[in-house]
Amino acid sequence: MNYELSHLPQRTSKPRESGFTMAMDKGLSLRETENFVEVAGEYVDIVKLGWATSFVTPNLDEKIGIYRAAGIPVYLGGTLFEAFLVRGQFEDYRKLLDKYKLTYAEISDGSIEMDHDLKCQYIRTLAEQVTVLSEVGSKDDQKIIPPYKWISLMQAELDAGAWKVIGESREAGNVGLFRSTGEVRSGLVEEILTKIPFEKIIWEAPQKAQQVFFIKLLGANVNLGNISPNEIVPLETIRLGLRGDTFTHFLDKTLLDKLI
Repeated sequence: MNYELSHLPQRTSKPRESGFTMAMDKGLSLRETENFVEVAGEYVDIVKLGWATSFVTPNLDEKIGIYRAAGIPVYLGGTLFEAFLVRGQFEDYRKLLDKYKLTYAEISDGSIEMDHDLKCQYIRTLAEQVTVLSEVGSKDDQKIIPPYKWISLMQAELDAGAWKVIGESREAGNVGLFRSTGEVRSGLVEEILTKIPFEKIIWEAPQKAQQVFFIKLLGANVNLGNISPNEIVPLETIRLGLRGDTFTHFLDKTLLDKLI
């Protein structure tokens, strides 16, 4: 940090189990990637190359290399896994991970219908090769999954070997955990938390109001994902109570009383 401020919440340091920030790269150029890493690399734990953008991204190997040199792991969006799977190319997907020396992979079923036992088998198989993030929730805004089902799916995927589970919201933050307006399904979130440890969940929260909700609910060290590159630094200030949305949230009341 550039200077000292007292009474800030304690942030975990990398590599961390909680306070994890997953950035969504939707097609940055090599120069943009270098600039992103220079400004925000300290606050990024992992980068997702969104959905199947890696298929059409030029200079993919060089881009991954920039992140790797900065100590930031990269993984491919879950939709790409589904694209390989639906075409009967699961083994090709595994070879792809090796080709680019990727150490993380996302398994999802947000765009296809898949038997959940089969999904868990894919988790078990890939967990022998890489660290698995598994995504729970549908990209179909008409498909409402009840809270008990979210819990059972998340627990089964953790039991199958997923390192963390991701709560689906898409890159816009308007499905899954959220209503079409972007409003958090707070009852759903709170019920999930009665059974699944908060450090095991990455909440996709691309919108500022969603980030504020989770930080106020679970503290500075909640795991958040699908954060756009230009929102990483702003998010860190929200985590630290240095933006209006959380300015008083972490302050001792006695400090505020002195100003009255």
